[in-house]
Amino acid sequence: MRLYATKIPVIVDHVYKDLVDSKDVEVSNGTEFRQDVESILREYLRANREFTERAKDLLEARGLPYSDLYRTRRELAESQDFGIGDDAPKWIANQLVELFMASNFVEEVYAEDASMRKKLTAILRRHMQVDGDLDREVRKHLRHLNDGTEAFEIEYQKQIETFRRKHGLAD
Repeated sequence: MRLYATKIPVIVDHVYKDLVDSKDVEVSNGTEFRQDVESILREYLRANREFTERAKDLLEARGLPYSDLYRTRRELAESQDFGIGDDAPKWIANQLVELFMASNFVEEVYAEDASMRKKLTAILRRHMQVDGDLDREVRKHLRHLNDGTEAFEIEYQKQIETFRRKHGLAD
């Protein structure tokens, strides 16, 4: 699962709608509340990029192949209790719940923490599973090629980039 910067405004709107409109959370300033939520999501993106860069530096320093990037990145993230991949929505949801408890713009929290985490995780998963959806759509378009071949891999990368741009998900 991956958080795209272009999805942040949509996620912020859904968080506001699902928590404030349903009276789980009462806010004194909706704009500031939205900015707080956005700041958590943007900080997640920043930290995630930092873990990737640190992992790349470690690979280079140790002379390890680039194929070890994901494993190295995951180890770094786990050592800092940071959620990446499938753990990301849960980690972000925890950060948001903590924010609601400390924010000057949240007047009252009526819902249980577990209930809010569940709602937040569902919102985040829905908007972060884009990679899986893209993969399925691209594979549908590449049925004429054999999976695992060099031609498939080359065309797959081209199609993924095309679909990301088409859906406004390019990094």
